[in-house]
Amino acid sequence: MCHVVGQAIERAIERRQFLAGLGAASTLVLGSPASAKEMEEQRKRINASQAEASQFNTRLILLGTAGGPVFWPGTNRHGIASAVAVGDALYLVDCGAGAGRRLQEAQGPSTNGIGVLRDVRALFFTHLHSDHIVDYPALTLFGIFDGSHAKVPLKVFGPGRRNEMEPVFSPAGAAPHDLPVVNPENPTPGTKDMAGYLYQAFATDINDRIRDNHRPDPSTMIDVHDIELPEIPGFESPNKTPEPEMAPFKVFEDDRVRVSATLVNHFPVWPAFAFRFDTDDGSIVFSGDTAVSENLIRLAKGADILVHEVIVADWVRSMFPQPRSENDDAILNHLLSAHTAVEDVGTVAARAEVSTLVLSHIVPGNASNEDLAPAQKGFEGKLVIGEDLMQLGVGRR
Repeated sequence: MCHVVGQAIERAIERRQFLAGLGAASTLVLGSPASAKEMEEQRKRINASQAEASQFNTRLILLGTAGGPVFWPGTNRHGIASAVAVGDALYLVDCGAGAGRRLQEAQGPSTNGIGVLRDVRALFFTHLHSDHIVDYPALTLFGIFDGSHAKVPLKVFGPGRRNEMEPVFSPAGAAPHDLPVVNPENPTPGTKDMAGYLYQAFATDINDRIRDNHRPDPSTMIDVHDIELPEIPGFESPNKTPEPEMAPFKVFEDDRVRVSATLVNHFPVWPAFAFRFDTDDGSIVFSGDTAVSENLIRLAKGADILVHEVIVADWVRSMFPQPRSENDDAILNHLLSAHTAVEDVGTVAARAEVSTLVLSHIVPGNASNEDLAPAQKGFEGKLVIGEDLMQLGVGRR
């Protein structure tokens, strides 16, 4: 579904080409570069959040806060990625564009750019859209080969195989047999498959590092798992019941954190997960990409922090001004049905009875604070508009 964001922008630009002759451009698409004053204010907010969070044992670290497979102009937001820090242990959620660099920046000068994975115990993928996984090869290959290995093998958890091709989304009416299928032997690979394919794609580099630089085989330093779903009453198939009502289930646990998951609605992508991290200090929940989800509300009940994706519905509609064709209506509805509108996310947080709502995976990535302010609607708790490298503490100092 995230790819439709790029498709919407492309279609909107095509429709607005006539503006070029007038020397105009769509600010909703292109954004406006931040002024020096705005950048300085942003830097102060981020520095203040880091200083405050440093007093806590459990911390939320926002590494990247933009959604969609787009290099959003006019903003400092990188691709979606977050971390939960519990003492000196780190747990990552998603790995969008720039995640490795942002992780290095969040760790500060203590690493000197070396050992970026040193304290990372586990990485969790909400789903396998490119904007959530694209920096995984860079983070893992650079992290394994930078000369300072993780204290323990990095555990990776993510969706398994879909095992059923998604239905064709084609407002133009193309038949399934008209469309190409990539990797037909395994067209819906899971996380373990992805990791294996990457080792093949980077075999020249990996073999050289092993033989010439005596670096370890990455497959021995990274332990990849497809998340196994429990038995779910009423579940039929990914296409018929993508978000069956279910109880949260445990994915991972160590001496610092317990991680639970549930299915959310990001159809047609499946499985798509939300994650909850429970520590001795409190709890942090990540929605992943989803429409309003009852499973998510159940998972997030009473959490300290809910990190929730958000889309500015007015921006989507602006991409397709009236009169809209049938194709345009289909794309517009496709976008809005798999994400949570900014006006609705506050109600989700209120129903989940969370203390703090943090907006991330923001679409468009160059949305202003004014665009995102309606997220407070229906929610009496604390609203935080996420920014890259911002940190929030949880529980005891």
